[in-house]
Amino acid sequence: MNLKAENVFKPGSFPEYTYVSRNYENTGISYELRLKQALRTAGCLTSIIGPSKMGKTILCERVIGFSNIVEISGADFNEDTDFWATVAAKVGLPYKGEIITERASVEGKSKESDSKSEKYVLSKDKVIQYCIENEKVLVIDDFHYAKPEMQIKMAQQLKDAIRRELKVVVVSLPHRSDDAIRQNSDLSGRMSLINIETWKREDLKKIALKGFDKLSIKIGDSVAEKLAVECLTSPQLMQYICLSICTLLEDEEKKEIDDDILQRAYRFTTVNFNYGDVVNVISKGPNPRGQKRKKYKTVDGKELDLYGLIVESLAKNPPLMEIDFETFYIRIVHCIEKGDAKLDKQTVRNHLNNLQTILQGKEEIYRAIEWKDGKVYILDPLFLFYLRWGRMNG
Repeated sequence: MNLKAENVFKPGSFPEYTYVSRNYENTGISYELRLKQALRTAGCLTSIIGPSKMGKTILCERVIGFSNIVEISGADFNEDTDFWATVAAKVGLPYKGEIITERASVEGKSKESDSKSEKYVLSKDKVIQYCIENEKVLVIDDFHYAKPEMQIKMAQQLKDAIRRELKVVVVSLPHRSDDAIRQNSDLSGRMSLINIETWKREDLKKIALKGFDKLSIKIGDSVAEKLAVECLTSPQLMQYICLSICTLLEDEEKKEIDDDILQRAYRFTTVNFNYGDVVNVISKGPNPRGQKRKKYKTVDGKELDLYGLIVESLAKNPPLMEIDFETFYIRIVHCIEKGDAKLDKQTVRNHLNNLQTILQGKEEIYRAIEWKDGKVYILDPLFLFYLRWGRMNG
């Protein structure tokens, strides 16, 4: 089979040719084997927690299989959502409907008919039983997208479901962890916990090395190392960048991956990511209401207020997905030209608090960063990659 780049590097779907298996918490046991063990433990709910774009869903698809997985998202639920109606719709069961029964009799030339209408709602027990009999596994992805009150309701529904031996996997982010699940006393002793670690460079390099080998494109270890650093621990981002490299090589009829190709591939990759408005919202901060903000001269020759400095500091080397406040403050100070006005720490904290309030009130895509417990978290590696390379396109 003559493989094309899009067959090998697949950022948005299962990577058949570049799948990399990793070990679970340095135990020598693979994540795949750990998940199989959890799913075979009757009466237990499996909780998978890990950073965004780390392959949690891909892991479920690999172990469970596409024909058996029933995937729903926390974003599918609000206060009025019927949990089991959503599950039934995913597996193709008619959860609600109306049955019309007709009776007809013919006497001579006249025809009389009688019809009876009856509405029905499928019980949750039948939905659960259908899933069990057909070896379906319910995977609730992005559980943290559901509001806290809905998370509690979902946890209550799942308690009875796993008792009946329905296999359920809940997937969430670490610092916004599924507390409604993991801290639910009713589920105590009924949990299989799997913590997904961030990818190590050696594992990320395997994606590039395996993929380019399939395409008969030479890639040196040093190039693979650079890619592993720049993809910010995300296998999905590695897939994106490698696909961009292939597109540029084909367009220019080249076979060698040099630094120029890498730099252009990074910028080219960001065309896929729509974070321009997110950057603008963070850079502008709250409405100043007519008050003029203090500007600082930067080492790059710019003049930025503190919200602009926050964006600049996030994009600096080394790329980090989690930054403690002291490190973050130092980054900001290093952005400011020496001799310019000093910046006190409490002012930085206040600005981070303001940003947290603004972003929490907006759509999910805007919640790209989070200020919590004295740390700045970047929730999406694709957003950080955009900060580092995408603004060069503008």
